[in-house]
Amino acid sequence: MRAESFDPTQLSLTDRARVHVRQQLKSEKAYGLVLGISETGCNGYMYELSFLKYKDDIDDARVFDFGDDISIFITNQDWELLRGTQIDYVTEGLNSALKFNNPNADTLCGCGESFSIRGT
Repeated sequence: MRAESFDPTQLSLTDRARVHVRQQLKSEKAYGLVLGISETGCNGYMYELSFLKYKDDIDDARVFDFGDDISIFITNQDWELLRGTQIDYVTEGLNSALKFNNPNADTLCGCGESFSIRGT
């Protein structure tokens, strides 16, 4: 098994995730995707995704561009818990979904939708 390396200054997107996100943005006629977190879920934090219709609809955010047509926004408030995260698109059985490989996550819940951070 190969160890993953994460760049704590970046957000990364696998090729599979790029294809999926590009299709979703086009389908929603959205400018970008907002990745955030909320304090909820069975393990402390939960990932949240929303479509950004206009660039001016978000303030105080880091922007990660993946080509001409994919922009992902993370608010500075959420960045500390998301720094270095890799977004992948996986198929398990009949289900396909975005998967967040977050090097800051200490534990994940069984459903994979929530996580905890050391010391919180």
